[in-house]
Amino acid sequence: MSDAPSTTLRDAAHELHEAGLCVLPIKADGSKKADVSTWTPYKVNRSTPEEHDRWFGDGRRTGIATIYGAVSGGVEMVEFEGHAIADGLLEEVTEIMDASGLGKEWAAILGGWATESPSGGRHYRARIDGAAVPGNTKLASRVARPEEYTAEERQKVAEKPGTRVIRVQIETRGEGGYGLVEPSHGSVHQTGKPYLRIAGSPASIPTVDSDAMAAIRDICRMVDTLPKQESPKTAPRDLRPLPGGGLRPGEDFEAKTDWSEILEPEGWTFVYQRGSTRYWRRPGKDTRGISATTGHASDRDRLFVFSTGTEFAAEVPYNKFGAYALLHHGGDYKRAAAALRGQGLGSEPPRRRLNSVPPHAGNFSEGSSALDPDTAPDEAPDDMPGPDLRVVKPRLPELDITNEADAIDGLLGIMAAGQLPDLYKRSGGPSWVYEDDQGNPLIKQLATDNLRAYLADHITTFQVVRDPLTEGTQEVRELFMPKTCGTILGRKDWPLPPLKGIVTSPVIRPDGSLLQSPGYDAETGLYLHPRVAVRRLRPDVTADSLAKAKDIVLHQMLADFPFEKPSDRAHYLGALLTPILRPYFHGPTPMFIVSSTAAGSGKSLLKDIFKYAYGSSDTPWPENDTELRKSITTQLYTTGQPVIVLDNLPNGYTIKSPVLSALLTTESWGDRVLGASASVTMPNDRLWILTGNGLQTGGDNARRAMWVRLNPNVPDPDQRDGFKVGDLRPWLRTNASTVVAALVTMVRAWIAEGAPTIRTRKGDYSEWASMMAGLLDFLGVPGWMTDRDDAMKQDAETAEWASFLIAWTEKFGGDTITATQAAQGLPEFLPRHPRTGEQPTAAQLGIWLKARDGRFFGMHRVCLVWDSHRCSNRWRVEVHQQGEK
Repeated sequence: MSDAPSTTLRDAAHELHEAGLCVLPIKADGSKKADVSTWTPYKVNRSTPEEHDRWFGDGRRTGIATIYGAVSGGVEMVEFEGHAIADGLLEEVTEIMDASGLGKEWAAILGGWATESPSGGRHYRARIDGAAVPGNTKLASRVARPEEYTAEERQKVAEKPGTRVIRVQIETRGEGGYGLVEPSHGSVHQTGKPYLRIAGSPASIPTVDSDAMAAIRDICRMVDTLPKQESPKTAPRDLRPLPGGGLRPGEDFEAKTDWSEILEPEGWTFVYQRGSTRYWRRPGKDTRGISATTGHASDRDRLFVFSTGTEFAAEVPYNKFGAYALLHHGGDYKRAAAALRGQGLGSEPPRRRLNSVPPHAGNFSEGSSALDPDTAPDEAPDDMPGPDLRVVKPRLPELDITNEADAIDGLLGIMAAGQLPDLYKRSGGPSWVYEDDQGNPLIKQLATDNLRAYLADHITTFQVVRDPLTEGTQEVRELFMPKTCGTILGRKDWPLPPLKGIVTSPVIRPDGSLLQSPGYDAETGLYLHPRVAVRRLRPDVTADSLAKAKDIVLHQMLADFPFEKPSDRAHYLGALLTPILRPYFHGPTPMFIVSSTAAGSGKSLLKDIFKYAYGSSDTPWPENDTELRKSITTQLYTTGQPVIVLDNLPNGYTIKSPVLSALLTTESWGDRVLGASASVTMPNDRLWILTGNGLQTGGDNARRAMWVRLNPNVPDPDQRDGFKVGDLRPWLRTNASTVVAALVTMVRAWIAEGAPTIRTRKGDYSEWASMMAGLLDFLGVPGWMTDRDDAMKQDAETAEWASFLIAWTEKFGGDTITATQAAQGLPEFLPRHPRTGEQPTAAQLGIWLKARDGRFFGMHRVCLVWDSHRCSNRWRVEVHQQGEK
């Protein structure tokens, strides 16, 4: 018989307080939220009678709750939801408690203070002795039945079929949690029904020792019906059936063995059985409580352990073979299977050969998927067991890698036989060609992991190992070990086709023939990766096709660019034709500087013609020469675009870089690869373009530059309109393939005419300059390198020093003077420091003069004269006379 409940919330608060419990008021809006600004302080400090009077004295509130845990003297509440009561879960748990030796404690809890919630649930309390109360815990749940779904849950399932709706059946309210108690009523609960006392009172809460309470929680967990996922550590993965009805040892053990044969020899005790569920107590546990269940899951008889004091992982299902492997073989399934086979379990499997791996579809691009176990070959078909297995003709090279030395020799043999597609050798080691997200070709030099992934896709590698089940041998799919790949990469040479570079359009081979088939060209070592679709070209170039090509390039695409002089147009066309001719000539090419008088003049459009026709790699102008060197190495080492653009230099910038000077005069570029200690040497086979407004050159860079200058000669040049092809970029997107075909046609026509040249001196670039002079003359394009005087004006250092030496001649004639006399006599003409802009001192001027001894600036040069009497340098300026050599 329960004590009569208090009739008012104020009386209830007094009763709860007297029982040592902490009280809270609850909002009357169905939310079950505390009706105070913050209730956190009450987790550690009990509310006071004065607060109770303030909260409940006026009789307006209808909800009251108790906070559980240490603040209420270590009280914990166990809640059975209404649907759990309807499912008979309370009766089931009570039966298990009685069988497990916890009947006395459980009866005390049921007969202590019990409350029925408006939804039909039951709340039971216990005061824990010997340990702290744990936090709120969900002990048992099940999948909701469709008829129980709320409207919101039905909508969620409709939107996402397969969604699992869960109903918690048993949970606790512990440290930091609270629960509503009687006589809460009215709109406090969404049903409008009251909380009712069905047994005892707050004063009759039983005290239960912490071990017993932990065992009670474990039993409540045992009635959970949510499916639990097996772990690879607790159950071997399900395998497909063996051919001919054969059984694996683990499968045979699973079918023939009872859990008692597995657990009882290890000291486990069978406690009780209810339906198909059997309850077990672990070794060393006292006579109260349950440690594990078997047979509870509906799909398979598994062991589910709740205790943490065993060999088994808690709350993870074990099948019988998994439990046996753990108890007797440390979880090693192979050893466990071998031991069971020794006991006569399972059928003898047939000897199996390794089946070939299907070849990878398409070009090998990235390779990481090759390391996925899913790419391993299937075993031979199940319908062909035994020694009569059909021999499958390999579609990939097969290689036995059991012995590392033989594996290396075999791999080198496969390389030499040309059986590895898309793999080449380049400076530094084996490489492959692939695309980035923009379709640009990239060259990847292989590291150990890359090579291993590549070989996994292109060679069926296996090891011959002893079969512990048959005591014979079997071929096991195995990848090259990383150290083996490292040994291969550590060689100084590889029997692979050499990759000289990537071209993105048809090009002229050294013998004058046309390379136009995409892919690797063995004759040149070039890989053609077209930027745009390669047009089918006629075998012979006709006059009509040449005229059409010139019209497309000169009179349509380039028609409206405001080139300052014919030389600027000629230089740009020369640059545009250079990638097609690159394999045809030797040596480097100069940089092309695209400069304009104002923004919006068309520099970016000229740059984009390269991008659409060939592909270009844009990189910002670095802050210093160290960063410039890194950028150059990265571009040459990884990218395949034939054109590299150093874009948007600062307005009026003077290009003066020894690193750039070295690059532009070398056929090969060597540097250390970023992030590695190795150095590589790469061909300098790119066209280098710099863009900016009002650019100038300084130092040696002037002789290594070709100028393309734009001058729209109008305000707001970006507002110009009415161009012959309309907006150039959309036109290029549509016509890029036609443009490439036109450029190739122009070069082929010149080749067909015998490739006439016009001797032109341009230092290290004379071969290229003479060839280009002949090509442009053949095409009827005037102006090639007729801007030499203008180019000197673009060279800030040359112009400044030429002006200084002219003023020197006018003032001092051919006299020999000191640097001090020059500095004092020509202060307004002195060259300025390139970084600070300051005039040099006499000593600095002397150093500058010595560095320029004998060098011409225009028609004047400075000459050092040694004064042996004063042991000092003196200077005079000489003027070059026309006709002198």
